[in-house]
Amino acid sequence: MAEYLAGSQEAFVEKMNAKAQELGMKDTTFKNCHGIDEDGHVTSAYDIALMSKELLNKHPSITKYTTIYMDSLRDGKSSLVNTNKLIRNYKGATGLKTGSTATALYSLSASATRDDLSLIAVIMKAPNTKTRFAEAQKLLDYGFANFEYKKLANKGDIIKDVLVDKGIESNVNGILEEDSGILIQKGQDKNIEQQLELPTMVSSPVEQGQVLGTVTYVLNGQEIGKVNIIAEKSVSKISAFTMIENIYSKWFSLLRT
Repeated sequence: MAEYLAGSQEAFVEKMNAKAQELGMKDTTFKNCHGIDEDGHVTSAYDIALMSKELLNKHPSITKYTTIYMDSLRDGKSSLVNTNKLIRNYKGATGLKTGSTATALYSLSASATRDDLSLIAVIMKAPNTKTRFAEAQKLLDYGFANFEYKKLANKGDIIKDVLVDKGIESNVNGILEEDSGILIQKGQDKNIEQQLELPTMVSSPVEQGQVLGTVTYVLNGQEIGKVNIIAEKSVSKISAFTMIENIYSKWFSLLRT
């Protein structure tokens, strides 16, 4: 695979190290593309967590495969069992990767999701396979017991309508530009404050998606999130022609009633 993608194993390893630096994996140096022990081929639990996070965030479809515990191939003549036992035994487990060599011993990057909260636990150099799963489970249990993912904003939610000065419409809805959320300790959500910065009136014309203001979320005096409030649609500036058109429209409406 390395030769197919990069032309040679050496060229592929260069790409691996470049990507590691891009992700901020400061403790990592790859010497080969297969992971077998070699002098100078090193990493850390933190770096493995960074790499795991990148994989899960950028390629979420990977969990379609990492969550399979057992499968068969060659028309059922052969079977494969996932070496990550947490997939079968741990609620919400989504992956991710086991590993073992004579020098590194037993390692594991374990991922799990519950109630929109996704966690990664990395175990390195465990003395045996049973220990790596037990220690990963302890870390994940601690995370789920003490932290939660709090949704702060939903993309498209209407915050408030804003008056439009000299517009063909008198107002426009201010909506949230994007989703926003934060990892917090359980029970801290009641301390989150919402600070709204939004004018009561804007000048026409208004473009769809134009930033009108912001919503800032604060926890214990510290900003934890900020989302732009944007115009839901465009509002053109009123002209002499549109003014006359509006007058005639209202006049005919009155006649019909």
